[in-house]
Amino acid sequence: MRTFFLIFFVLFVYLLHAQDITTDETPVLFRKETAWGAMVHTQGLGINYRNGKHKTAALKRFYEFEFVSIRHPKEIKIINPYFEDAKSFKYGKLNYASALRVSFGRHKTLNFKPYWGGVEVRYLFNLGFSAAILKPVYLSILYPTDIPYSYTISDEKYDPEKHNSDLIYGRASFFRGFNELKFYPGVYSKLGLSFEYGSKQDVVRSLDLGIAVDAYLKSVPIMAFDKNNNYFLTLFLSLHFGGREYY
Repeated sequence: MRTFFLIFFVLFVYLLHAQDITTDETPVLFRKETAWGAMVHTQGLGINYRNGKHKTAALKRFYEFEFVSIRHPKEIKIINPYFEDAKSFKYGKLNYASALRVSFGRHKTLNFKPYWGGVEVRYLFNLGFSAAILKPVYLSILYPTDIPYSYTISDEKYDPEKHNSDLIYGRASFFRGFNELKFYPGVYSKLGLSFEYGSKQDVVRSLDLGIAVDAYLKSVPIMAFDKNNNYFLTLFLSLHFGGREYY
C-alpha cells in the first residue's frame, strides 16, 4: 500500500510539472485569503490554518499550520477480562503521537468556476517542516496486597519490560506525562487536489484530498512490540472555511 502511495505521489508531481499550465495573469479582485480547516487522514485526525494571497487569478501562494494525531496501524484496544470495571487500554503502546507541521504551498487552478457557480478545481503542493510530538502512555497498574484478591492501584508510565497485561487495570489520566514530551524533527510534504465549491467569491468553501508524507531523522517509538517507522505516508481529506478580502 505504501509503495502504491509513493508511486502515485511521484507520478502526480511529474505530470503536474510536465503539463506547463499557463498562468492566467488577469488581475484579481480579492488578494488575501485565510481559512481554517478540519481533516481526517488514514492514521488520525487534524486541524489546520491557512493564510495566503493570490498572485494572479490562477495562482495562489500560502503558508499553513497543521496539527494532526498519528495512530500506529497495530493499535488495538483491549480490556483486562479479570476485572469487571477495568478501563480499556492499548497494550504495547508506548507513546501518544502527534505532529505539528509548518509549510509553504501553492494552489494552481486547473479549471475556473463558471460565473453562475459550480466547482473550481486546483492542484495543491506543500513543502515544509514537521515535528513529531510524543507523550508517554500512563497506565493504572495493579499490585497484590497481603489480602487475597485485593490490589492497590498505581499510575505509572508504561514499561513493556515490567508491566504484564494481566496486571494492567486500564489507562490512566491522559494528562499525565505532559512534562515528559519528546520532539522528533523532520520534513513534510503534501500533494493533492482542491475543490472550491463556495457560491460567493469572498467566501472560502473547499474540500482537499491527496497524499501527505512526514519523514523524521529517526524512527518514532509509538509501539513496544511492533515496527516503528521514521516516516508516515497517508491519504487525507480536509474541509476549509474562511474568507477573501482586498489588500
